[in-house]
Amino acid sequence: MRLLEITAVSLVVLLVIMAALFGRREFFARNRGTVELYLRLNQREGRGWAPGFALFRGDELRWYRLFSLAPGPRRRLSRRTLTVESRRPPTAEEALLVPVEWMVLRCKADREIVEVAMARHTVTGFLSWLESATPYST
Repeated sequence: MRLLEITAVSLVVLLVIMAALFGRREFFARNRGTVELYLRLNQREGRGWAPGFALFRGDELRWYRLFSLAPGPRRRLSRRTLTVESRRPPTAEEALLVPVEWMVLRCKADREIVEVAMARHTVTGFLSWLESATPYST
């Protein structure tokens, strides 16, 4: 009987965690408007891609990991320091993780290389957002 109780509690906990993960994503998608965006968390060839979603808020792109319970963004990129160096389709190795019809953008943010992958129609919006930064004086 004890084993059955432990199994039932474990299953309930697992279901609550899964509901929280998907509920968090739905909350952001419905209440704020998001785009699906993968971010390369490490620079090993063909690896390191993490699925997530992004919000464009003013001069900042806020990236949230898809499978995380953290309430805040994992990464913030300022469009004032972000530039796109190149874009390309995913390599054959990357296509196992990143949808093949997406584009990979190699960017520089504060002297750091950042790679993001997104759908082609999202690239258009991303580039428009990036280019529409208001001028500022230094």
